[in-house]
This record gives sequence, C-alpha cells and structure tokens, in this order.
Amino acid sequence: MKRIISVLLLGVAMFTLAFSNPALADGDIAAGAKIFTANCTQCHARGKNLVNPKKTLSQADLTANGKYSVDAIIAQVTAGAAKAGMPSFKRLGDVKIANVAAYVYDQAGKGWKK
Repeated sequence: MKRIISVLLLGVAMFTLAFSNPALADGDIAAGAKIFTANCTQCHARGKNLVNPKKTLSQADLTANGKYSVDAIIAQVTAGAAKAGMPSFKRLGDVKIANVAAYVYDQAGKGWKK
C-alpha cells in the first residue's frame, strides 16, 4: 500500500513540475519588465547584448550558455559577470531580481516580441 501511495505522489509531483510555469512561480513578469527597462536596457535592449553579441538573452543563447532557467537568470543577475562587464545587481534585492528573471525567461521564450 505504501508503495502505491509513493508512486501516486511521485506521479502527481512530476505532473505538477512538467506543467508549471517557473517564470510565473518565481516572479511578477509585469513588475520585472519595469525593473528591466530601468536597469538592463542600456546593454540588453530587446534581448540583445551590446557588450558581447554572442551572449544575448535569446532562448538559444541562454540555453547554449546554461542560463535558460529562472534560477540561472537569478544567479546571473545577482552575481553579475565582472569579466564580461556585467555588474552585480544584488542591490535590487531578491524580489526584484526574481521579477526580472521571470520577465527575461518569458521574453526569451517569446523571442523578445511584445
């Protein structure tokens, strides 16, 4: 009986994870858009990268660089990339960074089309 319950719970967990939207779960996309506009568009307007054109915020580039997840985007925004010229945005705080990550993840999935 315990085995059946365990299998059912595992199935429910897998179904929930498979059909959940991490961007919505981790942040407010609309709020993230405003924060992105105020802090990120200088280098990343419309998902581009003015400093390193090979590392854009497109889904393909984020995936190729191991950054296409809300958690990876949060880590990048929080830590920055000093060697690549991206400062840390830790000053924004966890909630605003999560909102920006949700927005970037959402836009990357849409091809940065509004």
